[in-house]
Amino acid sequence: MQFETPDGPREIAITHAVVAGWTGRDRAAVDHHIEELAALGVAPPSEVPLYYRVARGLLTHDAGIDVVGPDSSGEIEPLVIRAAGALWLGLGSDHTDRALEATSVALSKQVCAKPLCGALWRFDDVAGHLDQLELGCEIEEGGAWVRYQAGTLAAIRPLDELIAGAPLEEGGAMLCGTLPAIGGVRPAGAYRMRLSDPVLGRALSFEYQVTALAVVA
Repeated sequence: MQFETPDGPREIAITHAVVAGWTGRDRAAVDHHIEELAALGVAPPSEVPLYYRVARGLLTHDAGIDVVGPDSSGEIEPLVIRAAGALWLGLGSDHTDRALEATSVALSKQVCAKPLCGALWRFDDVAGHLDQLELGCEIEEGGAWVRYQAGTLAAIRPLDELIAGAPLEEGGAMLCGTLPAIGGVRPAGAYRMRLSDPVLGRALSFEYQVTALAVVA
């Protein structure tokens, strides 16, 4: 995959992809969410956090993705890639089939493409102020853009800890967890996402459209 970086365009061969789940820094809140999902029939994770391997081909820079049925939704997540002996920080969406989630969280993640921003930052450049980085996601709803997720990386487990737990090897890409959805998790026809660095005064952003394909029996 090709990414823009502060050093110019860089081609990165992704060898494996991981989605880190249950990564909230507030463990009591994570446990409460697990209990809520269990009441809906979603099996609790075997470990917290839990690392789901997904096919690397799911990662995409496409401005639109196709999903089967009306029950999927995206969620903003920091992205970490290890390449050329360095760590890079980016932005992506862990688009997930919510209906399938009640059967298998792993499968619900595997069946949807994972749109990624086309730019990366050097991890070392932000390592000292990661908790100050701001995540924001809007969805298209009722013909208007509506705030859907907002917060800082301070709400997510330290990225160094997640990287060590994966473990993330050369060529690896990992989505690192998300923030609560304002108004509840729900599908949308379009998403736009932004990772802002108030210290260095810059941002990563991208948006994508979702086409729901008919479920044919």
